Amino acid sequence: MFTTPTLCPKPALSAVHLQSAFSAPALARAAVRALYVEVALEPKPGLVSLRDSGSHSDMDAATFVRSLFALRHYFAQIAQAGAQGADLPGLQALGLAAEARMLAATGGVNTHRGAVFGLGLLCAAAGRVAALGQAPRAALVRSALQSIWGEALAARARAARETAPVSHGQKAAQAHGLRSALDEAALGFPTVFEVALPALQAALAAGLGERAARVQALFATMAVLDDTNLVHRGGIAGLRWMQAQARAFLAAGGVQQPDCLVQARALHLAAVQRRLSPGGSADVLASACWLVALDADGGGEFAAAPAFAASALSAPLTFKG
Repeated sequence: MFTTPTLCPKPALSAVHLQSAFSAPALARAAVRALYVEVALEPKPGLVSLRDSGSHSDMDAATFVRSLFALRHYFAQIAQAGAQGADLPGLQALGLAAEARMLAATGGVNTHRGAVFGLGLLCAAAGRVAALGQAPRAALVRSALQSIWGEALAARARAARETAPVSHGQKAAQAHGLRSALDEAALGFPTVFEVALPALQAALAAGLGERAARVQALFATMAVLDDTNLVHRGGIAGLRWMQAQARAFLAAGGVQQPDCLVQARALHLAAVQRRLSPGGSADVLASACWLVALDADGGGEFAAAPAFAASALSAPLTFKG
């Protein structure tokens, strides 16, 4: 449970600045950049990065970049729809159209379906908060999501549990009593707001640097999330194995242990051997990165993302600074 903030106009910024800093295009740019910094991050156990394709034989980082290019307008569209108070079916229609563009761009490969759903909903909520005259900070975004679309999301989650599953995630959730992506959304994305975001903020506040902070937040997420991507690829044993490995990494000091990079890359290789990929955790991390960007004075603008080039792999092999 959390305290619901009041969605009344109490702008901390001028109206002009709010309109420009948190416009639908600005929210969309932050979303695309958050998804880019997620795919560019390394090490990530089993996941695609600029270094390699992880446990995936059908995609690489270039596939993700093509997907992001195809989705660049979607996040602005759904933020604008949220600002106008669109209902859940209206948001869903935008998401389905975005998925079609993604699949066309990737040759049928699912790179960002989870982000289309989760980060799309968050963009809609942020758009609504901004339309009411407030800066879309994390607590207000979550409150808007639940107050405006929470009941419809909960109804859809109940219906999904009571009908034959149609997706890999629904099959995994029903078979093992796990919390699905719909359940997470209906609850206001607790893993995003109560796990990944605090872990990311704490690491940044401790001065660990952006790369280290993102890896720390990813492991914190993997330790607790019912990641149905892992169940699909490795059964319930695959999920429990990855959760146990993430907890052990954190218990040993996380990114502050002296050989953190060695340990994280060793887990990456072990995950690849098992064909495991925590794609749900990656989506959660991207959402947390987006929320951190919204908390910046720039209003949803990341610093320039690193160029998509081999030079991105030559970053110092340390998480300090």
